[in-house]
Amino acid sequence: MYTIKEVAEKMDISEHTLRFWAKSGFFPFLTRNDNNVRMFSENDLNWVRIVKCLRSVGTQTKDVKRYIDLCIIGDSTIKERYQIILDTKAKALEQMDELKKQLELLDYKENFYKNLIKNHSEDVWNPMNQNKEQVESA
Repeated sequence: MYTIKEVAEKMDISEHTLRFWAKSGFFPFLTRNDNNVRMFSENDLNWVRIVKCLRSVGTQTKDVKRYIDLCIIGDSTIKERYQIILDTKAKALEQMDELKKQLELLDYKENFYKNLIKNHSEDVWNPMNQNKEQVESA
């Protein structure tokens, strides 16, 4: 059994987030010890993993709760859970594509600045330098 602090460290999630998720009903089988401290079992860690995955791609709280509720209902909900996973995966792939575009721009800017440093050049793309040229020519 793990405390919320131990789960936070183990799963790289803040204690605050875990408490919010617990209050949202994402961990339906959590127990508390004699001191009323939430205790997570190995099975609870599996719930944490899927919740973290769903939330990391922006799945809304109500939709995560729906997924959890469907799991509790059982195998009659497999098709609906499958669709939630497919929708979440599609969203994650869209986010990956956007991140790839952002990385391409960052790679370009990295090389651009590397060359400026190497050649001791001025950044002609910096709007401040363009404004300086306009002021100097006026």
